[in-house]
Amino acid sequence: MEFRELECFVVLSEELHFARAAERLYVSPGRVSQLVRALETRIGARLFERSSRSVRLTPLGERFLADLRPAYDGLAAAMEQAKAGARRVEGVLRVGFQGSPSDVVMGAVRAFERRHPRCEVVLAEVLLSDPFSRLRDGEVDVTFTLLPVEEPDVVTGPALNNVPVCLGLSKRHPLASRRTIGAEELAGVPLIGLDTRAPRPLRELIAPTATPEGRPVPSAGTVATSQEGFTQVALNRGGMLFCSPTAAQHGRPDIVFVPVTGLPPSRLGLAWLRSAETATIRAFNEAAATVIRSRAGDLVA
Repeated sequence: MEFRELECFVVLSEELHFARAAERLYVSPGRVSQLVRALETRIGARLFERSSRSVRLTPLGERFLADLRPAYDGLAAAMEQAKAGARRVEGVLRVGFQGSPSDVVMGAVRAFERRHPRCEVVLAEVLLSDPFSRLRDGEVDVTFTLLPVEEPDVVTGPALNNVPVCLGLSKRHPLASRRTIGAEELAGVPLIGLDTRAPRPLRELIAPTATPEGRPVPSAGTVATSQEGFTQVALNRGGMLFCSPTAAQHGRPDIVFVPVTGLPPSRLGLAWLRSAETATIRAFNEAAATVIRSRAGDLVA
């Protein structure tokens, strides 16, 4: 038996008027009639006497209402408590990140926990080449990832940064002394990419197969994590594209990061499963966006 049918029966028994019952239930009077008929069919007898002028409970309807009311009130209270719980922002939120937690990640966490002290953020690393498996397996609730995302079951928030791209090279590489590298020059630099677990848009961001003008870019193999990529770069087995914050975080004596001109900027955002969206996830996304808006205001000022 459907709760909506029981709810309609109780409301109509209180109002004894189809239009007023429909108004309370946010449905049409025809829908009220449909739900009542379905319930009467299940029971096998009429619960209401209807005429053009009045609606009243039958004796069976009165007995059914008396028997139903305690259970219905308990169900209604349980549903309201569940709805209230879904709106609360508390407990633990598991947030995924890739590589190392950047200023964007840490700023979002701090802002969220200041706003919602009853909710704790637990950070968990996700593979650069596999950003959504832990999300789909329920191991994280929301994750930072590079945009854009083209997964039908995944929702993304706004871009939280918009930063230049650098090419990581071994200090022994012939281009290591350059101040900048043009995007078309990537046709002469074998690039380290991500393994096939990575979604296609992400693989193209990390290691485009062609330059903006269509010249093919050679491959230097694939990795699963940023650290694996740094290792391959340090061994002079190819170059790898990184966003500028990642480059700034991972300075090391055997690698240089050369800015690349002519490529779109790198953008980081939050992603979560469409089917698992909660008030807590929405609150975290808003906290992250607020941090970015405040930083943009500081730059303008």
